[in-house]
Amino acid sequence: MRQAVIGLGLLVAAISTVNNPAFADDIADKIQLCSGCHGESGIPQQKTTPVIWGQNQGYIYVQLRDFKAGARKNDQMSAIAADLSKDDMKALAAHFSGLKWPNLQQPSPSKDVTKHALTVIGSIGCTSCHLEQYQGNSTTPRLAGQQAAYLLKTMTDFRDHSRANNPGMSDLMNAAQPADLDPIAQYLASLTVIGGDGQ
Repeated sequence: MRQAVIGLGLLVAAISTVNNPAFADDIADKIQLCSGCHGESGIPQQKTTPVIWGQNQGYIYVQLRDFKAGARKNDQMSAIAADLSKDDMKALAAHFSGLKWPNLQQPSPSKDVTKHALTVIGSIGCTSCHLEQYQGNSTTPRLAGQQAAYLLKTMTDFRDHSRANNPGMSDLMNAAQPADLDPIAQYLASLTVIGGDGQ
């Protein structure tokens, strides 16, 4: 919580330096709104809500943009994003990406589950975009240490085309079997990033 307050203070101060205190106050309110679901300390209220503290800045921005445009659909997020300007989205992405990824203390899967996950991950090539530590880059999200239930839901949504803002991910998930998805989610959720913060 202390880090969130400090981070918020720095962001507001930075925005205020461009002589736009009204915008700074507005962004502070929006950050508090986000924290209602994504967590005051970076740990989301629900297991199917993603960690956004420490997530890659470009990825956060693109998702907000897609929610606003209707390319990605979620009743709550779509309603929130509808009121965001491009500058709002940039400021929110900068703020949350600058925070420390929380340690969710998710358990390590069994050896059999890990072996299953790694076999499928190798066959569909997850690391070609998400990189060797699954930390992502720019507009590609970090997966390591993300909520297991959120990862499972996201892969399922891509597979059945409920989520349609990345056709390439839908193709990859359709190359996997439904029984492959939970092992992948458990494995990725248990990971940390070497040299990174949190889990």
